[in-house]
Amino acid sequence: MKVALSRSSTELDQAVPVVPEGESTRGHSTGVDLLARLESLCAGRGLDALAHRLHELVAFVGYDLAAFEVEFTRLPRDPRLVGKSASQLLDLGGKRLRPMCLALAARLGTGFDQRALDLSVAAELVHSATLLHDDVVDLSDSRRGAPTARAIYGNAASIFAGDWLLVEALRRVHACQIPSLMIELFETIEQMIWAESLQLECRGRLSIGRDVYFQVVEGKTASLFRWAMRAGAAAGGVETASADALGEYGRHLGVAFQAVDDLLDLTGDASTTGKELFADLREGKMTFPVIVALEREPALRPLIYKLTDEDQGAAFSPQEAQQVVDILRSTRAVEDCLDLARRTSAAAVASLAPLPDGPSKRSLVTVAEALVDRDL
Repeated sequence: MKVALSRSSTELDQAVPVVPEGESTRGHSTGVDLLARLESLCAGRGLDALAHRLHELVAFVGYDLAAFEVEFTRLPRDPRLVGKSASQLLDLGGKRLRPMCLALAARLGTGFDQRALDLSVAAELVHSATLLHDDVVDLSDSRRGAPTARAIYGNAASIFAGDWLLVEALRRVHACQIPSLMIELFETIEQMIWAESLQLECRGRLSIGRDVYFQVVEGKTASLFRWAMRAGAAAGGVETASADALGEYGRHLGVAFQAVDDLLDLTGDASTTGKELFADLREGKMTFPVIVALEREPALRPLIYKLTDEDQGAAFSPQEAQQVVDILRSTRAVEDCLDLARRTSAAAVASLAPLPDGPSKRSLVTVAEALVDRDL
């Protein structure tokens, strides 16, 4: 069944984010699921105004996300080893924040058409490729509560699967015939590679400072959010000044997203996040709250050293884990990380000032503000 992608503003109130008959999302979580869970979370915390705006966001962009899911599930499921490795990750679903933001950027212009759909798939494929590669580098056995591709099919298959997804992403961007986007995507992937390399060089080093942290985050996380926003703007024919503003929004949003991820690694609910607590720390990655706490409390150093040590990490006790959390709270490192998320979220919103008021702009504001309150 052909999916119609464009809707007029008069249809928004009646928009229902459903998958067309005969299609399947393979039972995985979707962007609409995330928005619904965030809406419920905010309502449960007494954030009724934000919960209402999230409900409006689902009405506005839910149809686009449903169209994305249909297109994403149509990606080839190759029966060979590399194809199985890629499918292992793709079938787990995801937050779909990059496709969502791309769709909202496109709706500031001519709308979410076929080109925007292809670009949203490309953005998610690049993200998925990095996850397959990351799991090999980090020797991760689980992701989103399920075994990783490398754990089932091996490291080599996971690496080649990531490469295959990158090729498919580049193919889709090329098909859109917007030359600047292809050049920008090459530059973005290069930034991601160098940021990953820097993180690898600094793995397990307790002396790294905030400057290195931000270099890694800007390249590894924020750069792809920035590209997604600019890609949506290009697909929608948004003027240059507004496209630049949207790019800045994406950059700040990416930093805010990573700051919240840093907190969830230390204080989140593993059953909700699908990620084991202290996973980043065990891999030797110095997150923002840990860097701040190490600056303020020397007693944290031997605990972090033991946790990140290959030989001693397995013996790290629940009592020692609680000590780490207690120090993070007593040094106000948790509060400072949350403040970082709020400041960069606010900076993302401020970047939207040049854009005309309307449902797309309001939705982007909602995304930035809701991101700080997520537990997912």
